[in-house]
Amino acid sequence: MTHTSSTLCVPDSTSIPRHIAIILDGNGRWAQKRHLPRVAGHTKGVEAIHRTVSLCLDRGVEYLTLFAFSSENWRRPEDEVSFLMRLFIAVLEREVAKMHANGIRLRIVGDLSRFNKRIIELAARAEAKTAKNTRMTLTIAANYGGRWDILQATRKIAEEAAARGDIGEIDEERFEQHLAMAYAPEPDLFIRTGGEQRVSNFLLWQLAYTELYFTPSFWPDFDEKVFNEAIASFRHRERRFGRTSAQLASDGGVEADTAAQATEQGLGSLPC
Repeated sequence: MTHTSSTLCVPDSTSIPRHIAIILDGNGRWAQKRHLPRVAGHTKGVEAIHRTVSLCLDRGVEYLTLFAFSSENWRRPEDEVSFLMRLFIAVLEREVAKMHANGIRLRIVGDLSRFNKRIIELAARAEAKTAKNTRMTLTIAANYGGRWDILQATRKIAEEAAARGDIGEIDEERFEQHLAMAYAPEPDLFIRTGGEQRVSNFLLWQLAYTELYFTPSFWPDFDEKVFNEAIASFRHRERRFGRTSAQLASDGGVEADTAAQATEQGLGSLPC
C-alpha cells in the first residue's frame, strides 16, 4: 500500500512545490480602491488566473488548485453571485480548448448540484475533454467547503458500510480515497492573497502539513513578482513533518528513524 498522507509518511522535499493551492481573495477590494464596481475585480481576476497557470507550467508545478467560490460565498449580494455564475460559464466556454492544447487536466470539485444546468454540463464536458492530459492538473474549487468535503467522504463510507452490512476498518487511507481531491497529493504550498490570514474552510483535511503563505496583494495584482516571493518563502521553510532539525541534518538518521517508526505503526515503508 502506498501512502500519500503527510501524517502517515514523509513527502519528498523539493525546491518547487509539487502542489500549490490558492485562495483568490481581494477582487472586490481591488475594484473598490479604483472606484469600480466589485464585479470589475472578478473580471480582472481571470487575467491573474491566466498568469498563474502559465507561471506554474513554466516552473513545473504538477497540481494547481484555485478556490474560486466557497460554499459560504452564496451569502454575497445576489447581483455579484449572478455575475460570478455568468463569468464561470464564459470561462468554461472560452478557456477549455486552450487548457487542452497546453496539456492541462481540468478538475472541478465541490457540490455542483446548486449550480445551474449549463454550468454542470460545461464542467462535465471540460473534465472529459482534458481527462488524459498529464502536464498539470488544474483544479477549480467551486461551491466547495472543507467541512462539506469531510462530511461527504464520511457519508460515502457509511453508504458502503450499509451496502455490505459491515463498516470495516476506517483509517486515513480509506477516508482519503473518498475526499473530493483524492486524485491529488496534499498541497505543499498554500497561498492566500488580499491580506487576510485564515484558511476559510478550504481543504481542511489536506492542509495538515502544508506551508502557509499570506500576501497583502489583491488577487488581480498577483503577478510573477508576488508568485516568486511565495516560492522564495517556501524554499526557506524547514519541512520537518514532526521530526527535528537534527534529524534533517543527517539523512541516514532520518532514514533509520522513519523506517523504525513505520515498522512500529505498521505503515509500511517511509518516506512516501
